[in-house]
Amino acid sequence: MKDTDCVAFLQWALPNLRFRWPGFRKVRKQVCKRIDRRIKELGLADVPHYRGYLQEHPAEWAHLDELCRIPITRFYRDKAVFRRLADDVLPSLAERALAGGDGEVRAWSVGCASGEEPSTLVILWRSFIAPRFPALDFRVVATDVSVEALIRARRACYPRSSLKELPSDLMDQAFKESAEGYCLKDGFSRQITYLNQDIRREMPDGVFHLILCRYLVFTYFDEALQRETLERVLTRLVPGGALVLGTMERLPAEAPPLEPWFLRERIYRKPG
Repeated sequence: MKDTDCVAFLQWALPNLRFRWPGFRKVRKQVCKRIDRRIKELGLADVPHYRGYLQEHPAEWAHLDELCRIPITRFYRDKAVFRRLADDVLPSLAERALAGGDGEVRAWSVGCASGEEPSTLVILWRSFIAPRFPALDFRVVATDVSVEALIRARRACYPRSSLKELPSDLMDQAFKESAEGYCLKDGFSRQITYLNQDIRREMPDGVFHLILCRYLVFTYFDEALQRETLERVLTRLVPGGALVLGTMERLPAEAPPLEPWFLRERIYRKPG
């Protein structure tokens, strides 16, 4: 498949899935390879024939949606963000929880893929926050649309390359090396609940002090869907709670009001 053919196809197809082309520009080769394999599986001649197939078989759109998922993740991704969480945000949320009579701080990792992000949160909490706030528990709910990714997340064993940005002292504290790779120690895994959910349609129950919504909604969704999703996500964030975006992401136009907390790291606070 020629790159120009795939680009033209994506620019036509993505709006039908409520995705935006700019979010896929840099990762299009990965998606194009998947589409090319799918065309061959269906015994079709080329991209124009696949476009016709989609129009004649509406159920194929759901399969194309799966082909467009980009599970790029690693531990401690955007180290400045996690430093800010450890140094400022999590201690502030812990103090607020204690003042409000709450016995735990709750976090939600949206689009958690194979679990690197929620696991990083637990590692930071146990290393830096728990010693200062021994009366508080910390719980993370992590959601993703991919069943396969969640299987890997629950297994909690990773190649060394996934941990290359995690400081060595934190890696030594949280992982044990085995035949399967570097596996998260049991105490860390027990603080995370994984749920198979599509953020476009489902959300976990309850409310959270911290929500990480990075490199999914505000990268790949079209602007209207970004706003709709943000409005729903904010119903799960406590007043004064923190919302974290990807460092290259922006809130959509006409977004619900949020206070910039640490703008360089794209950390916002819900008023209240």
